[in-house]
Amino acid sequence: MQHDIRRIGDGRQAVLRETTRAVTPFGGLVVLVELLRQMGVVAAVRERLPFQYHSNNASEPEQVLLAFWLAVVAGARRFAHLQMLRADRALQSLCGVRSFPTDDTVRNFFRRFGAAQVATFFPALWRWFFAQQPARSCLVDLDSTVLQRFGRQEGAVPGYNPTRPNGRSHRPLLAFVTDPVLVLHAWLRAGNATDNRGAAEFMTEALQIVPPTWTIAGVRADGGFFDQKFLEFLEQRGLPYVVVVRRHASLQGQVHALHDWQELDAHTAISEFTFQMPAWTCARRFVVVRFRLPDPQERRLLDVPGYDFRLFVTNRTESAKWLWHHYDQRAAIEPRFSELKEDLGADGFCLKQFFPTEAAFLSVLFAFNFLSVLQALRAPADLVQHRPATLRQSLFVCGAIAGRCGHKVVLFLSTAWGGLAARKPLLDKIAALQFPTSPKLPPTTANAPP
Repeated sequence: MQHDIRRIGDGRQAVLRETTRAVTPFGGLVVLVELLRQMGVVAAVRERLPFQYHSNNASEPEQVLLAFWLAVVAGARRFAHLQMLRADRALQSLCGVRSFPTDDTVRNFFRRFGAAQVATFFPALWRWFFAQQPARSCLVDLDSTVLQRFGRQEGAVPGYNPTRPNGRSHRPLLAFVTDPVLVLHAWLRAGNATDNRGAAEFMTEALQIVPPTWTIAGVRADGGFFDQKFLEFLEQRGLPYVVVVRRHASLQGQVHALHDWQELDAHTAISEFTFQMPAWTCARRFVVVRFRLPDPQERRLLDVPGYDFRLFVTNRTESAKWLWHHYDQRAAIEPRFSELKEDLGADGFCLKQFFPTEAAFLSVLFAFNFLSVLQALRAPADLVQHRPATLRQSLFVCGAIAGRCGHKVVLFLSTAWGGLAARKPLLDKIAALQFPTSPKLPPTTANAPP
């Protein structure tokens, strides 16, 4: 079949023809596929899934989840978008699967998850994932976000929503670790849930995921976690913390009474005090940061003309200046929410039932973690972490044609997109990785029967 056209630039003739060769625009996904193979992701998922398929014609459930991860990384934001990999025979050949599942197959996969399946599968898979990572000292950052919902899904109710008042939403709670930034644990919750609801229980589950070879250097959280129960929980476990303080009349009086301020620069000063709230069992250390406002009419915590204040509670012993800069580095977590929602569609894979929606949401978080590991290999740690959309355009998008050489599958990567040369250093780093394997049974000496 052939069709003649005219080129828009110069008006000269061009010809359109078909090819039966398998072509993919995502040849660069080979680096992610190789990382997942090297980590043993498919086997880890297969061992931990709480269900199996019994039909001979059905796709293996671990391959369904693999296809979902690849589609999310490739830019899918809805279940219907998964069809874009359905016709990608070159990528299917590279992955060694018969075909990628339809969007209905992926929906049915997540519909198998109830409360028990989510509580069984994902924590086990998270523990496996973090066991693959090298030992390190890390910080844990807690925060929540809003996932907009347009319908009547379970758990989608009006709650805190800065962009759509009275709009339905889910409000997940997440724990991040640094560096690189990885999602340690997450809950999907109803839209009217407050940050401190179940915070101690959430942190208990998160700590169970942290490998014993890791050290938690501190916990940082915003004002939603300013709660006596949560602070006592952290203190009982010996975890150093810095938590933003919500507005409270008794604390405002303490800040008003401060006179000893340390000037950090022309616009910032810092001070501290020790105080016991009426319902607390002990006194705690508070750090106050004072900012000089350019506009005296701007809303502020305390009614002091020309100033705004930020207040923290902590059990750390470092200087007030150090604590201020320590918490200020938490700003690196805020862009991660934008990446999850805008680049990976974390708010787009929604089903009517709550727990299938939570399973899809947690699966997107795993895709984010895989990209973080890949990016840590790709660039030195001192470089800025790229967004998944930037990584997609610079690394994963690469025209490629599938072929064969004897019994081997060959993927020809186009040099116009950098080809193999641009990805070979990263593939070499992946090949050199050493991941721990499952413990084997202790060897025993075989004795012949008498």
